[in-house]
Amino acid sequence: MPEPTTPTLLFIYGTLHPRRAPPEIAYVVRKLKHISPATIQGRLLDLGEYPGLLLAEPCEAESNSEAIPGELFEVPDLVTLAQIDAYEDFRPGDPGASLFLRIEATATLQDGSPLRCWVYIYNR
Repeated sequence: MPEPTTPTLLFIYGTLHPRRAPPEIAYVVRKLKHISPATIQGRLLDLGEYPGLLLAEPCEAESNSEAIPGELFEVPDLVTLAQIDAYEDFRPGDPGASLFLRIEATATLQDGSPLRCWVYIYNR
């Protein structure tokens, strides 16, 4: 596990974005530092009030996935990450009961270079 002061990159594709965040999480996501626009391969589900991402499987046909646009942000510390986890209903100790999972994935920057980051994926 990284040290508490180690920055972490987070790919945001929906309501966690500081410009779109609802009041109950806005004060937390304002701490995030914008890094770069990026994309991630998958499918975006419309869940009503918020979207849900399903990552593309390595063997999935290209027609079933697309480059989902988003933004990479630096998370300043583990306390902020834990607050976002709670908002996303990610329960590290009980992933089966989580609405979203925070997993490591690869985002693609605008210049085509890959970058490892965290992303929340839909878990239902």
